[in-house]
Amino acid sequence: MKLTDNVLRSFRVAKVFRENSDKINCFDFSPNGETVISSSDDDSIVLYDCQEGKPKRTLYSKKYGVDLIRYTHAANTVVYSSNKIDDTIRYLSLHDNKYIRYFPGHTKRVVALSMSPVDDTFISGSLDKTIRLWDLRSPNCQGLMHLQGKPVCSFDPEGLIFAAGVNSEMVKLYDLRSFDKGPFATFKMQYDRTCEWTGLKFSNDGKLILISTNGGFIRLIDAFKGAVLHTFGGYNNSKAVTLEASFTPDSQFIMIEDGKIHVWNGESGMKVAVLDGKHTGPITCLQFNPKFMTFASACSNMAFWLPTIDD
Repeated sequence: MKLTDNVLRSFRVAKVFRENSDKINCFDFSPNGETVISSSDDDSIVLYDCQEGKPKRTLYSKKYGVDLIRYTHAANTVVYSSNKIDDTIRYLSLHDNKYIRYFPGHTKRVVALSMSPVDDTFISGSLDKTIRLWDLRSPNCQGLMHLQGKPVCSFDPEGLIFAAGVNSEMVKLYDLRSFDKGPFATFKMQYDRTCEWTGLKFSNDGKLILISTNGGFIRLIDAFKGAVLHTFGGYNNSKAVTLEASFTPDSQFIMIEDGKIHVWNGESGMKVAVLDGKHTGPITCLQFNPKFMTFASACSNMAFWLPTIDD
């Protein structure tokens, strides 16, 4: 089944889960698309089965809290950042709910966490104005970059380079094997004082970078030249919430939500759909399943969406 404008317009909420008492701050699909894991401000980690459409189990991180969560390449392990006590990143086995390793180093809240798509490397960005490079097999930081401002960062789909968005005004691209030599490309954007960058994602084909902000717009840029291709706006974010913007797996469509889900065609820049999931609060998380024709959105509830036509 191919994603088209019509298929996207036909998506409806198939199931809503009310497992959480506070907002869901992050979720991540497993690489095979079979499960999704969420973290919440109520200190819980909930694992959902995407094929059966039901919650499988709930774990708690009461002492440290849980903020950003990412699957590793093993289906039953995750890394996550904390929002209590310290800013150590934790590597957790879901199978027996035990920590495999700790990654200490950041001195302020971690605001970006990205797992390499190809190996055991991951990167983290923090309000301490550093980006750290890690390997799951070692507690020691493998690389450290000091920046001039708050960073957002992400791996490209090949895992060869990573992008860092710095100070909400420039994107720097680094080669993973020689990042200590500095960026091989820097794209300076028009500085916008009205908002700050909150996220950065590559499209699956590696050609595009999506920059999300806590303002009323998101930007789509060319990953090779840094040119701004489209600025998508027309949604409401007056409370400056960190909203998650996402690509569809085919890299064709861009989605964000402000209570409703807005979908644009990345090539034409045209808005193709506005979907209402009847969420009770601001939807902070939104991602498309990497393998199946479904996506999820979350406020304090988790919603699974399915298409109602097959074009």
